[in-house]
Amino acid sequence: MSDTAPVIVWYRDDLRVNDHAALDAAAEHGGPLIAVFVLDDERAGAWRPGGASRWWLHHSLASLDADLRRRGGALVIRRGDTVDHLADIARTHAADALFFHRRYEPHEIALEDAIQRALADELTLRRLRGRLLVEPERIQTKAGDPYRVFTPFYRALLAMDEPAEPGPGPARLAPPPRDIDSLTLDDLELLPTRPDWAGGLREAWSPGEKGAWARLESFLDGAATGYRDQRDVPGTPGTSRLSPHLHFGELSPRQVWHTVRSAQSAVSALTGGGDAFLRELAWREFCHHLLFHWPSLPDKPFNERFANFPWRDDDEAFNAWCHGRTGYPLVDAGMRELWQSGWMHNRVRMVSASFLVKHLLVPWQRGEAWFWDTLVDADLANNSAGWQWVAGCGADAAPYFRIFNPIRQGEKFDAGGDYVRRWVPELASLPDRDLHAPFRASSKTLADAGVRLGDDYPEPIVAHDAARQRALAAFGSTG
Repeated sequence: MSDTAPVIVWYRDDLRVNDHAALDAAAEHGGPLIAVFVLDDERAGAWRPGGASRWWLHHSLASLDADLRRRGGALVIRRGDTVDHLADIARTHAADALFFHRRYEPHEIALEDAIQRALADELTLRRLRGRLLVEPERIQTKAGDPYRVFTPFYRALLAMDEPAEPGPGPARLAPPPRDIDSLTLDDLELLPTRPDWAGGLREAWSPGEKGAWARLESFLDGAATGYRDQRDVPGTPGTSRLSPHLHFGELSPRQVWHTVRSAQSAVSALTGGGDAFLRELAWREFCHHLLFHWPSLPDKPFNERFANFPWRDDDEAFNAWCHGRTGYPLVDAGMRELWQSGWMHNRVRMVSASFLVKHLLVPWQRGEAWFWDTLVDADLANNSAGWQWVAGCGADAAPYFRIFNPIRQGEKFDAGGDYVRRWVPELASLPDRDLHAPFRASSKTLADAGVRLGDDYPEPIVAHDAARQRALAAFGSTG
């Protein structure tokens, strides 16, 4: 292998410079380093990045390019067929190696296979680990099968050796060839134009590796101590909000794992909250293992009993749900938070998703697609596994007859009404006792609060008790 031939690092959802095995290997190679990102919407098909993810991707790529330039490198940007662009770069600049991180989505696995077929005879190809704590083939039941239930999966994960310590990124990078063709970031047209709906996203997030570390450090300095008890309370900053940073690979899971473990060693009060948080990191791991072993997870019910479930084609109800106009304040608050910030609190995600598939009997795939377009942390493994869990048809799923009562969920987890009052301000003057069921409030209470049901805020689009019975009957009809 020549010491002067260029080496290519292919970036996808690993947009960082630290603890990056592919970048480290390329830096050790010694030749000019060509860091490449290709926006390949055609290959991704239905799972190309949605609107909110594209906004995040733009800013994360900008951050990555700046980080590479500080070390002497730069990011090469292309758009179109990934195999064609990687082959063109390799042949035009006489590269002799291509390094990249492994992925687990079906279309990404197919893409890696296509690259292997096209370039293995011309380049040294190295596919490295960097997305998960444990590769899917390494964690199995005693029978040699993949896990279908999270708790034994988690126990098996904890019984393994601790993840390897993360490493620092290279201090210096050999710059790419000066004549290499690259688009500008704006050429990818990832940002919204008219209307510019991303104001809430800009206010809420700081994409990029620096923003990811700031988010992690803020969590460990604050909410992590009470995470076990506060993570279900949407009106308080009780969660990490690291999910988009993990999805785009601005932090690796082992960086998060070891940073939390280190913080626990230094601050004993973090022990319980830290353990609860790492369990959620393991749930992310479980979702990726499921997707790898069952690649139809985003499209088909894991439990075949649901293949003929009598879903309803109700566009009016679906649109009311999408835009936070169901008449159930906790659900509506969640859907409005999602639309404005690109994120939704996990407890509210479960309640809102349950409302769609069980109160409205709208197929979970429609909710999955809406979340895919509107979430900044839209991740194929987590999104599909989460929706199947709520719908009752997934691995280790909640039983179908577990139907969240959105009123009781609001009264329990948003007792003071902070969350609903923030996202559904037209109800802000209602007393706590009526906030989560304004349709039960007296005429005087509504008038005093300046609320006109059906005008300022909708009547419920479905009655809870009737919807619950309808859902149970539909489930019973599947045999």
